Amino acid sequence: MDNNFVNDDQYFNTWALLNQARDAIFKTMVKELNGSRITVIEAAALFIIQAIGDEATPAEISRWMFREPHTVSVLLSRMERKGLIRKSNDLHRKNLVRVSLTEKGKEAYHKSTTRQSIHNALSALSKEELKQLGSYLARLRDKAIAELKIDYNLPFPPNVMV
Repeated sequence: MDNNFVNDDQYFNTWALLNQARDAIFKTMVKELNGSRITVIEAAALFIIQAIGDEATPAEISRWMFREPHTVSVLLSRMERKGLIRKSNDLHRKNLVRVSLTEKGKEAYHKSTTRQSIHNALSALSKEELKQLGSYLARLRDKAIAELKIDYNLPFPPNVMV
């Protein structure tokens, strides 16, 4: 290994390690979902729509996913064409769109929630370590959101993570 690329910045090194872990787990999820005809990002959207429930809107989904609204709009349109979700106008506010899972979307959600790849990767940690990691990640997320100076209703508090 060429030591010219070693960085003594512990913040950067930790960030790089966090990204490598995320990318490796993501690739195992891609492999796991192969054949289910949904992508990892679609599985994430199904999870979020299920979690939000009747109040799911494209704007709320984009906040939960930390994605730009137009990116989520394209994703939701693709998912609607696949028959995974239904978009409908809100009865009280005509300019508001609600998003819900179809029966096919519910089936895909249940199939994707086994997430054996996630369990396999995170089983390297004890229950206590997993709880600590959840707490640390929530703190990092909260700090980054504060740096962005956005008002954000966080969907995943630490006590839900474990």
